[in-house]
Amino acid sequence: MAAKFPKITEEGLASLRQRIGVRIENTVEPWNYEASRDAIRHYAHGIGDDNRLWTDPDYAKNTQYGNIVALPSFLFSTNRIISGYSGGLSGVHAMWAGADWTWHKPVLRNDVISSEAHLKDLVEHQTKFAGRSFQQIYHVDFYNQHGDHVAGADSWVFRTDRDEARERGTKYTEARGRVEPFTEEQLAEFSEYYANEEVRGATPRYWEDVQVGDTLPRMIKGPMTVTGFIAYAQGWGGLYIRANKMAWKMQVAHPGLGIKNRFNVPDCPERVHWDEDFALEVGAPGAYDYGPERCSWLTHQMTNWIGDDGFLHKSSCQIRRHNPDGDVIFIDGTVTKKFEENGKKYVEVEQKATTHRGELSAFGTSVAQLPTKG
Repeated sequence: MAAKFPKITEEGLASLRQRIGVRIENTVEPWNYEASRDAIRHYAHGIGDDNRLWTDPDYAKNTQYGNIVALPSFLFSTNRIISGYSGGLSGVHAMWAGADWTWHKPVLRNDVISSEAHLKDLVEHQTKFAGRSFQQIYHVDFYNQHGDHVAGADSWVFRTDRDEARERGTKYTEARGRVEPFTEEQLAEFSEYYANEEVRGATPRYWEDVQVGDTLPRMIKGPMTVTGFIAYAQGWGGLYIRANKMAWKMQVAHPGLGIKNRFNVPDCPERVHWDEDFALEVGAPGAYDYGPERCSWLTHQMTNWIGDDGFLHKSSCQIRRHNPDGDVIFIDGTVTKKFEENGKKYVEVEQKATTHRGELSAFGTSVAQLPTKG
């Protein structure tokens, strides 16, 4: 018999709305306080990014930075709220669904990152997947040890009734339990994408050489495996992954957090990413990838393309479906605009991520500063 979960209530919503605009002072500590060599490497490897600018000091010392740099999406690991840790509505399911990032300065090796966050808005929606749903939007600012504002971002989760999502959710009806073994020919095709993936690196991509309509090399992610989801959690830190006494302390502090498993033991809601049965209970098609992970894939495509001398200034990403175990994701990008602002040259790129079945997984827009020949 399926478990019954807490519901969204008007009292809970009213209490949550009182937090809008109020700086959050008491929250879970970040996975990473510092952009150490190992922390940067673990995050990069967690999304399958082998760019040497992030991981190889001998290579990076010959770049403009003189040392390794944190990839833009690394900041997901320095604040839990930007990654989906949402307050209020105890026990009500939260699905991370997107972020709008603006980076102002690079995060360098050994930078110490601090952040400030507040609840920005709470917006009601009616969805086919889960009926009544609430978009809970947070804003977070990031600073280095010198007080420099290195980045700011909005991110949001959708709060849904778990029971409602399971009973009404038709979005994944056909996908649940679907197993489609890949042929050896398909696996060989996927391997070709990885073998030919271009990391621009030290070769500058000049603004003058880019034209509206240019396409970025298609990037592949997958086939999805639970192992891959755990690899991302190792670099990013997860939201609720704790063991033994630390898990107990978290559940005591947040009584609605622990959802009973088949042994009647409270366990974290994050296990939807590796526990197939629990994922099905909340209306998902099976164990699936992380939202911030997918946002990081889009920025990965951009940093591969712009090279060491480019700077990723903005990236927006909206999640449109889960990517369960077994999915393959293709990421495509097209240059839609070239412009100058405050003496700097920028390009705008529209990105789209689709599954190997042609389903829209995520989409977004990125803006990057490029070097000029002048």
